[in-house]
Amino acid sequence: MSNKRKPLEGIKILELGNVVAAPFAGKLFAEFGAEVIKVEEPKNGDPLRNWRVMHKDTSVWWYVQSRNKKAITINLRDPEGQEIVKSLISKVDVVLENFKPGTLEKWGLGYEDMKEVNPSIILTRISGYGQTGPYKEKPGFGSVAEAIGGLRYLTGYPDRPPVRVGIAIGDMVAGLYAVIGTLMALRARDEDPEKKGQVVDVALYEAVFSLLEGILPEYGLTGQARERTGTTLPGIAPSNTYKCADGKHIVIGGNGDRIFERLMIAMGREDLANDPRYSTNQGRADHVEFIDHEIEQWTLQYPLKEVQRLLDEASVPVGPIYGVQDIIADEHYQARDMLREIVLSDGEKLLVPGIVPKLSETPGDIEWNGPELGAHNEEIYTDFIGISAEEIKQLKERGVI
Repeated sequence: MSNKRKPLEGIKILELGNVVAAPFAGKLFAEFGAEVIKVEEPKNGDPLRNWRVMHKDTSVWWYVQSRNKKAITINLRDPEGQEIVKSLISKVDVVLENFKPGTLEKWGLGYEDMKEVNPSIILTRISGYGQTGPYKEKPGFGSVAEAIGGLRYLTGYPDRPPVRVGIAIGDMVAGLYAVIGTLMALRARDEDPEKKGQVVDVALYEAVFSLLEGILPEYGLTGQARERTGTTLPGIAPSNTYKCADGKHIVIGGNGDRIFERLMIAMGREDLANDPRYSTNQGRADHVEFIDHEIEQWTLQYPLKEVQRLLDEASVPVGPIYGVQDIIADEHYQARDMLREIVLSDGEKLLVPGIVPKLSETPGDIEWNGPELGAHNEEIYTDFIGISAEEIKQLKERGVI
């Protein structure tokens, strides 16, 4: 662990969200020093605790997603619980949530309610369709956002149905936007003489839609919609996946003019390197099937590691397609501290991802693993908002916390 002060130390965040989008944002804040207080339902907690691969009774994903957070329990549907939340809001800088729009308002915890106890509060909201518009009240999951945001339409092969990316990409991109928007709002608040807060409204579908490169203006200009293209990169050539002699596949990006020349020379194809038809990207794109065929005829002569060696020497972007077992064995991942070993409470060791991004002077770190349900109740309720031990006991008995 680093002894240096982290860049977000002093910022206090109340995380009301569940599962992926808001908690992913909360994780990033916590890794870089913010005090993130995660609120969970008293009986079962965040559903993520029970997702996918389990270690005893806890998801191993939980240990990553909730690291460095302080876990407390509150029944948000209980009026007493709502009053506790308001007390916490009065002490924090940011509230982070991903409920269906209108839910917080129903509980008396909308932005107007928050401003009454803390005019400087920043409310960061992640939802399927945003807080306004005709779809705002529709339930929205990341999978649906990936579909309506245009990503799934482009994912897969043209002769097959669209497929999903193998992770919750929509949720996590929205989480990144939530972090960016919150940091912007904090900066704006700190520059404002009145220290006014604001709402950061992140829609899952918009986060996905924002990734679609030039697809919208391309269509507006030409009337042509980009379609699924499998492993190729439309209009940019050569950039594809190629089979090697050992049956493995490698990705080669030879789409820069000088890079293409180096690729062809490494392949022993000076004739193609010097052919004016292929000297620009447009020319190569017009002949992409021929170029891809010639590249694969070459890669099929060598095992993957030899293809990689030859192209590394030629300074051509190239890389194998890694599964997690390859990632674990990779020296660069190891050198960049991206494979961290943590120890669970029972002594079991677990590999988890390292910290992104790397800051030279004020790096983030893993201070503790995702905590047990309600692990920080006493600390937060006593030290943060001054509830006595007797009151805490009574609140537990009434099911409020």
